[in-house]
Amino acid sequence: MTKELPATGDQRRSQLLRGVLDLCLLSLIAERPRYGYEFVEALDHSGLELVSEGSIYPLLARMERAGVVESYRAPSSSGGAPRKYYRLTTAGRDELTRGRAVWAGFTTQVGRVLNDQRKDQTGESDDDR
Repeated sequence: MTKELPATGDQRRSQLLRGVLDLCLLSLIAERPRYGYEFVEALDHSGLELVSEGSIYPLLARMERAGVVESYRAPSSSGGAPRKYYRLTTAGRDELTRGRAVWAGFTTQVGRVLNDQRKDQTGESDDDR
């Protein structure tokens, strides 16, 4: 097995986001139906500017095939061609609930490892500082 070099900040963020981008999209759709570019804008506004339309559309298509979202066309507010909007299905709501639980547990466990390592290296905990 070949080991890769450590990731830089943006590379690491991109790798982490890749694993949860579907949950981020489900969460955004849970707020209200959205069309493709709205996802990019919302993610960018939330500080996740690494996401492009090129990564959103294939993921939305996979999510639609999996039955967690469904699409419909609606007129564009700017008068252009109709836009394809995505909304959650019941299966999508269930998946979002499960995904949020997995994410919460995972981040707790990773945080524990990262914070315990920092404590071991400094000899003090965050509470001691």
